[in-house]
Amino acid sequence: MRLLIALSAVVFFASAVRTRATRRLVVPGPPKLPFSAAVSADGLIYLAGALGTGADIRIVDGGIRAQTRQALDNLDAALRQAGSSLPNAVSVHVYLRDAADVAAMNEVYRAVFPDAPPARTTVVVDALALPEAIVEISLVAVPEGAERRVVLPGGWLPPASPYSYGIRTGRTLFLSGLVSRNAVDHATVPGSVSQQTGIALGNAKTILEAAGMSLADVVSSRVFLPDMSTFEEMNGAYRTWFPAAPPARATAKAGLTAAPLRVEITLVAVEGAERRAFTTPNADGTPGTPNPNLSAAIRTGNRLYLAGIAGNAPGAKDDVRTQTAEALARIGRTLHAAGFDWPDVVDGIVYLRNMSDFAQMNAAYTGVLTAPLPARATVGVDPAGAGALVELMLTAVK
Repeated sequence: MRLLIALSAVVFFASAVRTRATRRLVVPGPPKLPFSAAVSADGLIYLAGALGTGADIRIVDGGIRAQTRQALDNLDAALRQAGSSLPNAVSVHVYLRDAADVAAMNEVYRAVFPDAPPARTTVVVDALALPEAIVEISLVAVPEGAERRVVLPGGWLPPASPYSYGIRTGRTLFLSGLVSRNAVDHATVPGSVSQQTGIALGNAKTILEAAGMSLADVVSSRVFLPDMSTFEEMNGAYRTWFPAAPPARATAKAGLTAAPLRVEITLVAVEGAERRAFTTPNADGTPGTPNPNLSAAIRTGNRLYLAGIAGNAPGAKDDVRTQTAEALARIGRTLHAAGFDWPDVVDGIVYLRNMSDFAQMNAAYTGVLTAPLPARATVGVDPAGAGALVELMLTAVK
């Protein structure tokens, strides 16, 4: 059982392999577990979520500092097999079990990234794949020697915590999780979720412009709400910023790192390439109904960014395996509509309401995804959909 639930533990037993069919570099994960430790494709390296586990797949002693250090060491080991290292990270997601651990986590994190740290999103989750785990870290990096440029708008102070507001590599810009904060003096701006959504996206617009982009270039979005009753209020404010072909998006209930904050938004933008939105077709092949708040998928160049897709189908209220299978069926139809297939998937995040459902979710997941497996993180949070037990957000590269 411990081996089955150690999905996010990054311990590597095999060499990196290059798959001819997909022309990508894959660093396998632990045997019998449904993820790759790292997948390199189209100039980016996607890493699975890492816990603070040693070679015995057990959480190290020493609390948040030791677990953060070990998780980062595990990620660095995978990156080195993929031809890179931690200083080449461009985007990081940190999932904490307790907001009180932010300062100690930052202490270790700052020592690893003393200069030009990657963009970062930090949220508080209900559970991780191992019960003793109190932090999980996933990231995207670039190969050694690739472009990696910090984006800081004129007149803004650098963030007080160890992250950059934006990191640009090639045509891609990764933004940190943005909240209702005055970037000039770091003061938190209180207000309703609608007001805070506007401030966060206004800050995103400024960062994008500093990178030579606009909100029209945004392809992917993750929204975190500590109170899911504000979901529709957030949507009302959010969609005014994306009036046409909104980015692919996932929304989950998660704690934020300061009490006055009511929403956090993370974005990915790609400049200049053709950008096409897709809606998930119905099961009978007829066109699906567009969602005014998000696109089911955005294709730009060789990449496809998919929204978080749940499987909360009739008759599957309490059955996570059925919901996972339904979510994957919907994702499959979306992939095919965009001209992609399952072997093209390189990265994913799974939002799971109850971590006790981990094995059942994986049983359905492995019935569809096979080698070469994408990188993946799994965290215990509530997905946004009514009755949804699981939500999957994937990225594919043609």
